[in-house]
Parts: sequence; C-alpha cells; structure tokens
Amino acid sequence: MKLIRVSPFHEINRLRRDMNSLLDEAFYPNNKDTQPWVDTINAELSQNNEVFYLKLEMPGLEAKDLDISVTINQVVINGERTFENPVENSEVIYSEFHYGKFQRVISLPARIQNNNVKADFKNGILTLTLPKAEEEKNKVVKVNIN
Repeated sequence: MKLIRVSPFHEINRLRRDMNSLLDEAFYPNNKDTQPWVDTINAELSQNNEVFYLKLEMPGLEAKDLDISVTINQVVINGERTFENPVENSEVIYSEFHYGKFQRVISLPARIQNNNVKADFKNGILTLTLPKAEEEKNKVVKVNIN
C-alpha cells in the first residue's frame, strides 16, 4: 500500500487561488495588468518572539524590478517580469515563463512596526524581516474557565 501525503494547507491555498481568479474575472474581466501566475510565487512566513520573517521565491527578477509596500498588517509586492530574448535574430518557439506586471498581497497574523522593516534580495529570494509591534510582543490573553 502506498501512502500519499496530503497537505490541507495546499488545498486551502488552491481554493483561495481559484476564488481569487473567479472574482478577478467577474469584477475585472479586461484587466491584464495583474497576472494570475503571481500565485506561483512561493511564500514562507515564520516568526519568533520579536519578528516575522517573510521569504518569497522570485526567480528571474532583480531588486530593481520590485516595489515593496508594508502597512501594519500586510505586505504588498508589485513588480514586473519583462521578456528578454537571449539571442539576437531568434524567436521563441515554446515558453512556460510568465511575463508582465504582478502584485502579491500577504496579510500578516499580527501588527508590525512597518517603519523598521529590513529587506534582502539574494539569488532570487526576497527576505523581509518584519519586527512585531510592541503590543503584539507583550500580548497576554486571559482565558476564563466556566
């Protein structure tokens, strides 16, 4: 018997992408500026007591191609991947690459100090260090037992 590993988060992400695509088509049918392939940009969010770490895979892009905005509870990344033909006087016969403008919005589970964010872009990986807001670091929730 073969065991198949199932990730419920993968299914939830797929459902979210499908719903976003459906809503985008319904409300913005002629909007070609933001590409649906942006959801293929993989993200990883981790944390410790002081900060969140957000990593995004962005192969084929450079730091100059990105515009990053951070609010107290979300990160917005805008960018553009442009087509560059590597060989003059040649044509592309087949390509699975995606080109054009994109936007990726990632909601954060807690408030951050958006004026102290640090960014590093190396080998196609964007890493953001997002310090948590002071009230989030010291947040204690009292639980009542009935």
